[in-house]
Amino acid sequence: MKSTYILVADSSRARIFTAETPTSPLEEIEALAHTEGRLHDREMTSDLPGKMKGEGHIGHAFEQATDPKKHEAENFAHRIGHYLEEAHNEKKFEQLLIIAEPSFLGLLRIQLPEQIKKLVCFELDKNITTHSADDIRKHLPTYLTSH
Repeated sequence: MKSTYILVADSSRARIFTAETPTSPLEEIEALAHTEGRLHDREMTSDLPGKMKGEGHIGHAFEQATDPKKHEAENFAHRIGHYLEEAHNEKKFEQLLIIAEPSFLGLLRIQLPEQIKKLVCFELDKNITTHSADDIRKHLPTYLTSH
């Protein structure tokens, strides 16, 4: 059997599992937390936008270029990609299955290095990071290896 990693993630938490055989239960081998992903927008920005006097003495608020929550999610997706790249370079896995919260799955697709994207053999857009390993296993194909 190809060595397999199963990534279950959302914008604040990632869990990585492996399985002994194609039909065996999952074994959690790593948990990554990104507490910044749980903060509210107002907690992520140190100040409210400044005001600037415009013509006619009407104040305009400065807009932030990016949404702080999305920026933190992108950072976390990048960190997960880096972790997976290092694990793959150390020959720890040959194929990857991903279950992620729908919008975070999109960010992962963008942030994963090309060599890791090629190893993905299954994706599911579902937020089940807090579920038990047994419940997560039920969302995966019965037989984990690609043919």
